[in-house]
Amino acid sequence: MPQSVPSLPRRVARILRTSLFAQVAVALVLGIVVGKLWPDVATDLKPLGDGFTRLIKTVISPLVFCVVVVGIAKAGDLKAFGRIGLKALIWFEVASTAALLIGLVAANVVQPGSGMNVDPSTLDASAIDEKTGGGSLPSTTEFVLNALPTSFIGAFAENALLQVLLLACLVGAALLHLGHTKVPQVLPAIEQAQEIIFAVVGFVMRLAPIAVFGAMAVLVGQYGLGVMKTYAKLIILCYAAAALFIVLLTVALRVVTGLSLWKFLRYIREEMLLALGTASTESVLPRVMQKLRKAGARDDAVGLVLPTGYSFNLDGASLYLSIGTLFIAQAVGVDLSLGQQVTVILVLMLTSKGMAGIPGSAFLALSATASSLGAIPAGAVALLLGVDRIMDSMRVVTNLLGNCVAVFAVSRWEGALDLERAKKVLDGEIASLPDEGEEGPATPAGKAAPDAPDASEKASSAGVPAQPTAKEPAPEVG
Repeated sequence: MPQSVPSLPRRVARILRTSLFAQVAVALVLGIVVGKLWPDVATDLKPLGDGFTRLIKTVISPLVFCVVVVGIAKAGDLKAFGRIGLKALIWFEVASTAALLIGLVAANVVQPGSGMNVDPSTLDASAIDEKTGGGSLPSTTEFVLNALPTSFIGAFAENALLQVLLLACLVGAALLHLGHTKVPQVLPAIEQAQEIIFAVVGFVMRLAPIAVFGAMAVLVGQYGLGVMKTYAKLIILCYAAAALFIVLLTVALRVVTGLSLWKFLRYIREEMLLALGTASTESVLPRVMQKLRKAGARDDAVGLVLPTGYSFNLDGASLYLSIGTLFIAQAVGVDLSLGQQVTVILVLMLTSKGMAGIPGSAFLALSATASSLGAIPAGAVALLLGVDRIMDSMRVVTNLLGNCVAVFAVSRWEGALDLERAKKVLDGEIASLPDEGEEGPATPAGKAAPDAPDASEKASSAGVPAQPTAKEPAPEVG
């Protein structure tokens, strides 16, 4: 007898039970509904999103450390790691500058702030201090010094990614220098710690729908949907400029690697929806690292390029800052000359690099830019207070895609991308969910990733002789 087809309610229930994407999507819609209908209740849900973000941040630093150390040790070439870092910085600078230029041209063409005729004296400049906590962006010297750890434990305790990266590079270099014969158990221990961290990430990700529900309810409850009407022109322009930049990313990825950005977006759809719901790219960093490794990018490339991009490659923020600066100038009736707009680009090229992890960093960067021009009242930055949170979705998507494309591009440039595996994963020929227990192997470029790790390789990494294999691999030693 033919098998009976499950009823529609049962199919929906099964999808909701098994698909993280479906769970997050439903939570997103419910959060909007609750925020609209019960705004007072919605504002009390903030701990749901904040708690999830805290849990994810707990594992980011140790995960980045493990991935980078293992990547350097397995690659066996510290010079290659240095080349990856240099090529990543070049890519970041080109991408960020392109984003700034697109934003500047778009704001000049559309002029979203023209006709507003705002009197800066009527704006509450103290609101900016409240938003930023009275802080400031670090100078170049401070930025460099802040990247140097004062203690090994402190770098992890403060979640200072650049400091953790530096420590990981030093430890990885030390492992290469000493060799596996002197410290045979260190690398296997770090690899095992990495697996434990990924398992923890899997547990925490089950709370993602709750976090998205709380974050969206708070957003709609606090700001409402009316702000969309007031700043409609600016919002549409920012999202349109971001869409144009993503088109350029699509072309760049296709030209450099031959991969499809649309297929990659489908591959990380759960992570993208979670980042949108929580307005944070940090909340998906561990999972995205996991998926990039599974898609054929080598450990050392993923471990260096992606976390570094979180500080140096904020393409979405660059778009927003350039458009926002001109919007403010146009709203208060200041006509910026070509030279002043070039100054905007130069200032934002610096200030956008020191924004990560600083409260109200966008407003600090805008205030610094306004001060450097001397033509825009600093208090005029308060014009963007009502719309800044609405821009988070644009910034999150553009930042995340920009950094993922950077990983693929730099990996391909350095020969650290298994292109055949990447195409199979993006085409769905290889299971894409790390939750299923399969972890993407860190394979050298040009070599097909095996279906299962080779026992002799595991044994050698543990510092013991490899055992001969028959039809089934020998058990893992160590």
